[in-house]
This record gives sequence, C-alpha cells and structure tokens, in this order.
Amino acid sequence: MSFGLGRGRELEPGEYGFTAAQLPPFDGPRIGPEFFFGAERTNAPGARFEIEIGSGKGTFLVQEAPKHPETLFLGVENAGEFFRYAADRIRRHELANVRLLYADAVEFIRHRLRDACVDVVHLYFSDPWPKKRHHKRRVVQRESLEQFHRVLRPRGEVRLVTDHDELWRWCEQHAADAAHLFDREPFGGVSSAGEGEVVGSNFERKYRREARPFHAMTLRRR
Repeated sequence: MSFGLGRGRELEPGEYGFTAAQLPPFDGPRIGPEFFFGAERTNAPGARFEIEIGSGKGTFLVQEAPKHPETLFLGVENAGEFFRYAADRIRRHELANVRLLYADAVEFIRHRLRDACVDVVHLYFSDPWPKKRHHKRRVVQRESLEQFHRVLRPRGEVRLVTDHDELWRWCEQHAADAAHLFDREPFGGVSSAGEGEVVGSNFERKYRREARPFHAMTLRRR
C-alpha cells in the first residue's frame, strides 16, 4: 500500500537514513549516538542525544532540530514510506543533527542500544491499538519502560503525548506501576510548537481541527 507521500517524486534518504540491516548483529556490541553521527559530534561539549519513536512525516524533527543544533536527534519509524519521506525531508533541509532509522523502535532500544546514552525519548501520538487483543503492540509496556530507564542517562526523560483517552489511562497506569523507575512530572512543552500547540506535529494539527483533547506527561528517570 502506498500513501503517495512523494507525489511522483523519488524519495532519497541519502546519508540521513539508516535501515535495520545496517545495524550490528543482535549478538554484536550495543551502539550509541556515535554510530549515526560519529564520535567527534557525539563527544562535543554539550552534545545531547534524543530519540523520537514514530517520526511519521518528520515534522517534529524538522521543526525542533534547527532550534537545538547541539542536540543529536534520531527518529525511528517502522513504516517504510514514512521513513523514506521523513529522511528525504531531513536531507532536503540539510539537518546535520538528525538521522532516521527504519526499524521497530522498541526492538531497537531493547536489543541494540547501550545503557545510559539517551537524554530524551519522545513518544507523540503513537498508535493506540484500541482493540484489546492488540494492546500488546502498544509502545508503553512494563518491559519497554524498563528498557527506557536502562538507556536513559540520569534524570533523562520520556515525553509522552496522546489524544486517545483509553491509551492515556493505559499510560497513566503503567507510569504508576513504574513509579520506582520514574517520577511523573507535567509535560514541559516543545520549543518549536506553535502558539496553543503541545508538540506541533501533523497528527496534533489534524486532531486539533477535530477538537480532540490532548494528554501529556513527562516521566523523569529516577
């Protein structure tokens, strides 16, 4: 199935896009931001590393990355056409501090990413998987929160936003169950969001026109 995102134009990720096939084997060494950006940029003074799970068309990254040139952003997208569109978009904007990865983000974090190398995990408007038999596919799970805790640096954050009421209740319950790992705090906002926006992503702007409510929280690593 094609979404026609390229509108007839070939999407070219170039050096900005990585696939799971380019990653080290599962039984190989775990990696960090230097794999995507090189050691020099990763070790630069003030460098930070943030991951967005489910980048979609890349709107958050395109808006946020220029405001924080010292931060290295990795967007992880599991839908091939959206990955290519977002990576092509990042390439055309020449955002040197952004890379896109075509992979399952939870599996990538669980099996590939080393301990204590991430400053923020962004999780905005993820698929709610509303049917009960599909709840196991939701990003927020007991195990995924444990993995986020493992890869986050001290006082690192998980920033979560959703429009889906039932998913929000699910996230609240899982946050309460993980109180030994995270302190729940109010969502601090996004510097690139427009007036009245929470994040300013494509999904938010679409849902705002439908007058949906938005829920947000920050989980800070204990």
